[in-house]
Amino acid sequence: MAAYTTIDNPELYFQTKLYTGNDSDNHSITLDGDENMQPDFLWIKQRGDAGYDHSLTDSVRGNTKMLYTSQTIGEGTHTTGVKSFDSDGFTLGTDDGDSGGSYANLVNYSKNYVAWCWKAGTSFTNDASATSIGDLDSSGSLSQTAGFSICAYTGNGTSGETIKHGLSTAPKIIIIKKSSGGDNWTMLNTNISLNTHLHFTSDGAVSDPMFNNTAPTTSVFTVDSDGQVNGDGNVFIAYCWSEVAGYSKFGKYTGNGNANGPFVWTGFKPAFVMWKKSSGTEDWGLSDNKRDTSNVIGNKLRPNASTLEHTGNAHMDFLSNGWKWRNTNGEYNASGATYIYLAFAEAPFVNSNGVPCNARWSMKFILLISVCSFLQNECKDPIEFNLRFNTWKECALAAFDASKKYLNTMDEKTVNEFRLATKFSCEAIKETWW
Repeated sequence: MAAYTTIDNPELYFQTKLYTGNDSDNHSITLDGDENMQPDFLWIKQRGDAGYDHSLTDSVRGNTKMLYTSQTIGEGTHTTGVKSFDSDGFTLGTDDGDSGGSYANLVNYSKNYVAWCWKAGTSFTNDASATSIGDLDSSGSLSQTAGFSICAYTGNGTSGETIKHGLSTAPKIIIIKKSSGGDNWTMLNTNISLNTHLHFTSDGAVSDPMFNNTAPTTSVFTVDSDGQVNGDGNVFIAYCWSEVAGYSKFGKYTGNGNANGPFVWTGFKPAFVMWKKSSGTEDWGLSDNKRDTSNVIGNKLRPNASTLEHTGNAHMDFLSNGWKWRNTNGEYNASGATYIYLAFAEAPFVNSNGVPCNARWSMKFILLISVCSFLQNECKDPIEFNLRFNTWKECALAAFDASKKYLNTMDEKTVNEFRLATKFSCEAIKETWW
């Protein structure tokens, strides 16, 4: 099998970390990967309580500066929030609020948190007038290997201005936020119209050329004059990702409105999937491989809201080469609707040595029905129905309907003469997905 990826170990560039707050200063959080990874971009959310925002910190703006996907305000200052980015994790202080008036809530005692962590690691600066690359100066941190850059720039209010993003490949995803004041988040996804963009709200794609209806190149991206992306004198931060085979995938899919939902191919076993209906109004969703360690995935958070974690809503299977939807909810699988997604890998489908990754398994239940004679006090061998159920309850409820239909196919005289009835069982099985 041919080599597929340049990143055999995605944990060198992205990891999800679960931790519990303890209200203590200098609370060191160590990542779980086999090798050290110093994050440059942290996205943290408290899971168990409503009213606390998704909090974003990066090494370019500095560890004390936070933005919130669920709010449009500018960055807040946490002097004792994220105290440092460490060689294999990060350190937290005791602050659970900020000067911007929002609630980051990173450390509360006994509360559960999730942190999504990306590594960039190589600093860059660009004097546009000196290098003739772009119109506006920019600086930041990047990883060419992982196709990720964090880019800071100051707007001038002129349409069509270009900014160096630092990567050697064209980004497919660019997320911009004015850090110096309040305004919408603005996302470019090149898989949908360049004349549209998305916000971290429940709205669908907005028809407005924030990126000047121009695709990013291998050196720059383009913005128009709107204050969301290029207000005169305002400071902006841009998170830019290009695709890397076996590590990241940014695309779109069409829902089918069926519990046997669409399969989305990525070329890797997902560690992180974020999605949004772009053709209409729905919340964003975000699931990962740490809050759910086996299929079916049931936990999700909403980047556009400060709500608590939604649990128990089985909606997707993580597979070795993508994921499959297992629910009809319009948030991710309305018939004919278009959805965009961002996905990062736990493991490539095939590594650089040609070795495939392990499959995930899920617990399923199969329905077995036997016909029994109360007159003869015996049962025939059970018949397996060609159905798979996610829970025992689903199987048991289906058994009543299946038993009735099965008895109705039998001769009434025989049923009465031998006092026939049905007996069912739901047998648990491990089902492997590739």
